[in-house]
Amino acid sequence: MLITVLAFALTLGVLIVIHEYGHYRVAVACGVKVLRFSVGFGRVMWRRQAHAQATEFVVCALPLGGYVRMLDEREGPVAPEQQHAAFNRKKLWQRTAVVGAGPLANLLLAVLLYAAANWIGIEEAKAVLGPPVRASLAESAGMRAGDWTRAWSADGLEWRDLNSLGDLRWQVTRAVLRGQALQLMVSDREGRAQRRVVLELDRLGSTEIDAAMMRRIGLGAAFSEPVLGDVKAGGPAARAGLRAGDRVLAIDDARVDDASTVRELIRASGSSGIAKALTWRIERAGQTLELEVRPNVVRDGAQNVGRIEAFPGQPPELLTVRYGVLDGLVRAANKTWEMSALTLEMLGKMVIGQASLKNLSGPITIADYAGQSVRLGLAYYLGFLAVVSVSLGVLNLLPLPMLDGGHLMYYLFEAVTGRPVSDLWLERLQRGGVAIMLMMMSLALFNDVARLLGLY
Repeated sequence: MLITVLAFALTLGVLIVIHEYGHYRVAVACGVKVLRFSVGFGRVMWRRQAHAQATEFVVCALPLGGYVRMLDEREGPVAPEQQHAAFNRKKLWQRTAVVGAGPLANLLLAVLLYAAANWIGIEEAKAVLGPPVRASLAESAGMRAGDWTRAWSADGLEWRDLNSLGDLRWQVTRAVLRGQALQLMVSDREGRAQRRVVLELDRLGSTEIDAAMMRRIGLGAAFSEPVLGDVKAGGPAARAGLRAGDRVLAIDDARVDDASTVRELIRASGSSGIAKALTWRIERAGQTLELEVRPNVVRDGAQNVGRIEAFPGQPPELLTVRYGVLDGLVRAANKTWEMSALTLEMLGKMVIGQASLKNLSGPITIADYAGQSVRLGLAYYLGFLAVVSVSLGVLNLLPLPMLDGGHLMYYLFEAVTGRPVSDLWLERLQRGGVAIMLMMMSLALFNDVARLLGLY
C-alpha cells in the first residue's frame, strides 16, 4: 500500500511539474512575468521566492494539479511600467506558444521516458503462446499451443517483427481500437513451419478493450512447458507418485501441450463435488509412465475445483528487449505518436457512442497501476509514466474551456476573426467547461470504484 501511494505521488508530481514548467519556460522566453508556479491547490505547504519581484514557487496540500499564474490585466490592475510583461499584451503567437507548451512538454516527456525504458531494457515473455481460448477468434484462425508469433502486418504487404508477448498484445489492442484485422506470421517454438494467420478483429463489432473482449479474441498466455514444479509432501500428487520434473503427456487420453491445459483439467475434475481419479501419462528420465491421480475437491468462490498440491508448469521463456540510443529514441517517438492518436480515437468514439465510457479511468486506477509498475522494475515504471504523460498531454489539448485546448480554441477564433472572444461568451463557455469536467471526473471516479468492487 505504501509503495502504491508513493508511486502515485511521484507520478503526479513529475507530470504536473513538467506540464507547468512547459508553460513557465515559454512564458519567461516570451517576456511574460510569472507571479506563481504552483504544484497542487489549497493550503501552501512549502514556498520559495528569491526576491519580491521574482516568481514564487509553492507546493500546496492538494496535489491533484497545478498552475502557473502570470501577470494579466484581466485578473487585476497592472502598473504601467509592467504592462509590457502582461500576458494579455503579448502577440497572439506568443500567447498560443505559452498555452500549448504545457501539453507539448508532456508529449516530449513521454518520448524521453519511452526512450529511457528502451535503453534500459525490459524483460518480457517471448511471444510463444499457450493454447487459445476455446471457440475464440484465435482458435478459429488456426492458432495452437506453442505458436511463436514472429511478425505482424495490417495489409499483408508490410511486415514488422514482434519482439515479445507484450508487443503482440499492443498490436492486437491497436487493431481492435481501429476495427482492423491483424495478420500474424507464426511458426513452431523452434522457428520452423512458418505460416500466416489472420485474426479477423474487424468482425468483433466492438472497440472496447476489457477482459470479456480479450477472451473473445482468445490469444493464449505465455507458453509454459507441461512440467511439474514443486510437489507438496502428502498431497494428492505426491501420493500418486508424481515428482518435480515429470513431463505431462496426457490426462485421461486428452493430449497435453501446455501447462495451462494441465491446470484446467485438474480444476475441472472437481466440478461435480466428488473426487474423480485421473489417468496421467508422464515422461520421466526418458521413460513413459501411467499414474492414477485423485485430486482433492475444494471450494473456489461459488464452484468446486480439483487440487493436487503441485504446481504444473515452468516459467515462460524470457528475453530482454533493449534498443540502441538512436533506435530507442525513434521507437519512443513512434510509440508516443501512436499512443496520442489512439487516445484521441478512443475519446472520439466515446463521445459518439462507439466505445464504452467504462474506458475512462481516474486516480484510483492510476495509483494501482503506478504501484504495480514500480514493483516490476524501473523500465516498467518509466513506460507507465510515459502512458500517463501522453494521456495528460492529449487531454489538455481537447477544445474544452478550462483546458489548454479551450484557450487554443479561443486563439484560433481570434486569428480567424481578428477579435478576441467576448467576456460574455468566455463566461458562458467557462461554466459549460466546468460542468463537463466535473462530469468526466465523476464518471472516471465511478469507474475506478466499480473496478475496485469487481463490478466491471
